Amino acid sequence: MDRSAANEVNHPASAVSPSLTRNQIRGFWASWGGWTLDGMDSFVYALVLVPSLRELLPRSGIAATKGNIGLYGGLLFALFLIGWGLAFLWGPVGDKFGRVRTLMLTIVWYSVFTFLSAFVTGVWQLAILRLLAGVGIGGEWAMGGTFVAEEWPESRRRMGAGLMHTGYYVGIFLAALANYGIGSRFGWRSMFIVGGVPALLLAWIRHGVSEPAAWKKKESVVRSWAVWRPFATLFSAAWRRRTIVNALLMLVSICGLWAGTVYVPAAITSLAEAGGRSTPQAAQLASWGIMLVSFATILGCLAMPQLAELVGRRGALAIFFTLMMVFIALTFGKVFYLGPGALPWLFVCLFFLGLGGANFAVYTLWLPEQYPTECRASAFAFSTSFARFGGAGITFLVGAGVRHFGSLGTPVAMTSIAFALGLLLIPLAAETRGKTLPA
Repeated sequence: MDRSAANEVNHPASAVSPSLTRNQIRGFWASWGGWTLDGMDSFVYALVLVPSLRELLPRSGIAATKGNIGLYGGLLFALFLIGWGLAFLWGPVGDKFGRVRTLMLTIVWYSVFTFLSAFVTGVWQLAILRLLAGVGIGGEWAMGGTFVAEEWPESRRRMGAGLMHTGYYVGIFLAALANYGIGSRFGWRSMFIVGGVPALLLAWIRHGVSEPAAWKKKESVVRSWAVWRPFATLFSAAWRRRTIVNALLMLVSICGLWAGTVYVPAAITSLAEAGGRSTPQAAQLASWGIMLVSFATILGCLAMPQLAELVGRRGALAIFFTLMMVFIALTFGKVFYLGPGALPWLFVCLFFLGLGGANFAVYTLWLPEQYPTECRASAFAFSTSFARFGGAGITFLVGAGVRHFGSLGTPVAMTSIAFALGLLLIPLAAETRGKTLPA
C-alpha cells in the first residue's frame, strides 16, 4: 500500500493529520534551512549596497556620487537577477537526477560565490560574482518547494508550503541582524564572508535525507529522458497557457522586490542621515527596518495556507498584490518625501509592505499543484526564475530612474503599476483549491 493510501486508511478526513516521518521532518528542515540561508545570502547585497559601492566605484575609476551609486547598484542587481533567471536550468536537473541531489548543488554554488565576493577589488568583479551567486540562489527555492510538496502528506502539504517559505524571510531577518552586529562594525566585506555559511548544511543534508517517494516512482522514466524534455512538456498544448501565465505573475511579484526589500535599507539610510544620524546609526536603523519587513512577511506566510483555502489560490494572490500596489505607492510616492520626520510613518508602511511580500509564498503552494511529477521541478524553476530576466530589465530602469530623478522615491513608487496589471492577469491563472497534488 502506498503512503497516501495508508494515510487515508489510518487517518480519515475527520481525524488528526498523520504524523510526519523522519525523512519528511529532516527533509523539511533541509529545505527550510537552505531557503533561510538563501534569503540571508541574497539580501546581503541590499544591505551593503551603499558602503560597498562607495569603496569600489572609485577603485574602478567611477565617482561615488549618489546618482552613480543608484545606477551601478541597479546594474549589479540586474546582473544578479540574470543569474537567478539562469537558475531555471536547475529544473530539468532536479527532474532527472532528484530533488535532494540538486538541492545540495544549488547551496554549495551560491555559498562559494558569495564568500568570494568578500575579496573583490573592483565593481566589475563584484558584478560577475553576484551574477554567478544568483544562479545557485534561484535554484534552491524550486528544489526545496518541490521536495516539501511531494514528500509531505496531502493533509499537511499546504501548511508545509507556508512554513517552508518563511525560511527566506527568516534569512533576511538574520542578514539584518548580522548587519546590525557585524556589518556595521566590521564593514561590508564581513557580510559576504557570513554568506559562505550555507555550505555547512551539505553534510547534514547528504547523510539524512532521501528523495521523495513521488519522484522515486517516476525515477526510471525521468532518468531515460533527455535533459531538455521537461521543458518541452511545459510548453505542450496541455500546459503552455498556465506556464506563461505563471511566469508573468512571477514577473509582477519581482517588481515588488525593489519596494519591499532592495531599496528599503537605502530609503531608511537616506532619511536617517538627512536627520543628522551617523552612518553606523543609519545602518542599524536600516537593519531594524528590514527585520520589521521580514517579521511581517513571516506572518503573511503563516496566514497564507488558510487564506488560500478560504478564497482560493488566485484570491490569496490578489489580496497580497493589492497590499503591494497600495503601500508601494504610499511609502515611496508620499511618505518618503515627508523628510527625516517621516521615519516613524515609513516603519508603519513597511509592516504592510512586509505582509504583501508574502505573495511569493503563494507560488510555493500553488505551482506544484499545477504540474505532474515528471516536470514539476522544471515548472517550478521556470516559473520562478525565467521571469527574472524581465526583472533584470526593470531593475536597470529603476536604477536609471534614481539617477534621473536624483531620488529613489518616484522610480520605486512607479513599480506599483505592475501590481495593478497583475490583478488583471490573475483571473487567467488556473485555480487548484480543493485538488490533490498530481501524480
